[in-house]
Amino acid sequence: MNAQPITNFIKHHFRHFNAAALVEAAEAYRRHLDSGGKMMVTLAGAMSTAELGLSLAEMIRQDKVHAISCTGANLEEDVFNLVAHDYYERIPHYRDLTPQDEKALLERHLNRVTDTCIPEGEAMRRIESFILEEWMASDARGERLFPHEFFWRILNNPRLQANYQIDPKDSWVLAAKEKRLPMFVPGWEDSTLGNMYAGHCITGDIKHVHTVRTGIEYMIELANWYTETSATASIGFFQIGGGIAGDFPICVVPMLHQDLRRENVPVWGYFCQISDSTTSYGSYSGAVPNEKITWGKLAVETPKFIIESDASIVAPLMFAYILGW
Repeated sequence: MNAQPITNFIKHHFRHFNAAALVEAAEAYRRHLDSGGKMMVTLAGAMSTAELGLSLAEMIRQDKVHAISCTGANLEEDVFNLVAHDYYERIPHYRDLTPQDEKALLERHLNRVTDTCIPEGEAMRRIESFILEEWMASDARGERLFPHEFFWRILNNPRLQANYQIDPKDSWVLAAKEKRLPMFVPGWEDSTLGNMYAGHCITGDIKHVHTVRTGIEYMIELANWYTETSATASIGFFQIGGGIAGDFPICVVPMLHQDLRRENVPVWGYFCQISDSTTSYGSYSGAVPNEKITWGKLAVETPKFIIESDASIVAPLMFAYILGW
């Protein structure tokens, strides 16, 4: 059996266009780590429901990822899949669904993400019951935690562990918890559990809305992490998709330099984005990397890559290449 079959296949066949960009970006990622650099990965879209944990978890375990910024949806949906995988339904003919078909899924409490339906009762409500206990206990103690810290607590609960329906090694959130990986979840309110938290604040189950720490405090934590880490290592930025998961953390560099007036703040030492967003009409997600030079996020000499393709295809291939699979 050939060693590194995926890597060798990619090297042989991926020679031009976005395929070549994938190889160049993966090799630069490796060089960045080999030279002592660190890497932040940002997750937008529905990467957790796409089960990116199958490869991302191993990247975390092998120290190829050193921090993660993600949407609240990606944080929770990895855990939804962990405890309710057997109840998910795949809809391969989703392009043919009529509005009446969609309503029928709603009536069965199946929330569709492209070709995959997340079961409300087995996934969302099950996790709500566990995390509400932690929210209320912390609220009563006057304790405040970040969203990801509440997830780490429920993942330590043997009652929740008894509900696991996939191999735990395929959960990237579990891998991050075990590594105590620095995590940042901007805009957490825009998630299913964020909505549920707001509801429990409205009903009075939770007395203090700030029991869950959110955005500005995440930025302060990120500023501290970036300052401390960049003092000894160049930090790269690997962006999957666009939106707040990427825009929030990349802004820490100009914030430190321009707003705090700190000298000698290093810019990001590597940049790669996987995106299918069109480069037009002021789109952040579709902006080419060079635009970030004007904002003080990247330097002229920063290795920059953009792979215009489907992240559910590209990211696992890049991770396999970086891992030497």
